[in-house]
Amino acid sequence: MSDAVTVPEAPIPDAPVARRFVDKVVLITGAARGQGRAEAVRFAAEGADIIAIDICRDLPTVQYPGATPEDLEETARLVEKHGRRAVTHIADVSDFSALQAAITDGVQQLGGLDVVIANAGMTSAALSWDIDLDHWHATIDNNLNGAFYTAKITVPILIEQARGGAIIFTSSVAGLRGLPLLGDYVAAKHGVTGLAKTLANELGKYRIRVNTVHPHGVATGLTVPELHGKMAERPELGLLFMGSLPDQTSQSEDLAAAVAWLASNEARHVTGIQLPVDLGRTNR
Repeated sequence: MSDAVTVPEAPIPDAPVARRFVDKVVLITGAARGQGRAEAVRFAAEGADIIAIDICRDLPTVQYPGATPEDLEETARLVEKHGRRAVTHIADVSDFSALQAAITDGVQQLGGLDVVIANAGMTSAALSWDIDLDHWHATIDNNLNGAFYTAKITVPILIEQARGGAIIFTSSVAGLRGLPLLGDYVAAKHGVTGLAKTLANELGKYRIRVNTVHPHGVATGLTVPELHGKMAERPELGLLFMGSLPDQTSQSEDLAAAVAWLASNEARHVTGIQLPVDLGRTNR
């Protein structure tokens, strides 16, 4: 007799009952879809106004389509459905001047800033020695430089306001582990993790908390065909991507719930941590 059992998948987190961010202002990069949109909707449901920024175009070094202006408009519509304000800007996080202009305008329109979510990113896949320079620089620009630029622009705003705040960076399991075929992404996300640790130490005296979340696979529709193809060729590498829980992927709402907790006063004594939302991958 087999002792295997089938356990149904846990439901996706419901819309929140708590309203922990009433009249707060939350900035989210990469907000047009996926995790960024789910975070915008979650914070709006809890009472926040949203500054939503996205590049809204295809990126030449990835195989999946980029977000569109219509995607960003839909995020704003979903925020406004909760009775909250949304300020949207199309801007590239790797373009410091464009990002600064977008953030400055959003803060001016909404009257301040309380939570910063540096979520924008991208990835492709290759063996480390096969990564061409265009892919390397694009991955570092979008994932690491964009996170640093977001912090560099927003930290002075948070300090000047003198009311504390929270910064959450979207890192990855790749920011904690040396996942194969993702050398440029791993380097960038390890950089994001280290930057957040340092900022947590520097900003603690201002009651600005800084943390990272580390998803594994998230069902956003942004697939990396070259990764799946290479793992099919090297099945032993695929074992390094397995989690403990039976679900294949997390949902964007799972990450939004974790980010909202980190940003809330419930986590007021939590800073400098790396929170895995990874199906148990980092437990292996």
